[in-house]
Amino acid sequence: MPAEQRSHREVVTGVPRSARRAPGHAHARSEISEQTSLGTTYVRSLMRSQLRTALTALGALCLLVGCLPLFFALPTVLDGGEPTPSRIVWTALGFAVYPVMWLIARWYVHRAERNERDFLRLLEGR
Repeated sequence: MPAEQRSHREVVTGVPRSARRAPGHAHARSEISEQTSLGTTYVRSLMRSQLRTALTALGALCLLVGCLPLFFALPTVLDGGEPTPSRIVWTALGFAVYPVMWLIARWYVHRAERNERDFLRLLEGR
């Protein structure tokens, strides 16, 4: 075969498929750094989910602490007006309340970290 008739091979390289975006679609991270309305919406969404988590934890804590006076008054009502022994009060405060508070705090931290991980996944485009 003559040299003119041989097919000429070329290697074409391009942007990897994982890095390709639809035309006109900017990366979420750049949207936030450029402070566009979409970037503001992303940040507002994260702040809203963190606020919702914090208010849920606060509500659970208020419910726990708010019910303590009722718990302490219950034996007085059932026994006909005798005051609640102090050891019941201290046992409830020392051994019942703090573990529940610790569980609420642990749930809050776990949920807040999950919100941040979800937000980072959104920024990375996964």
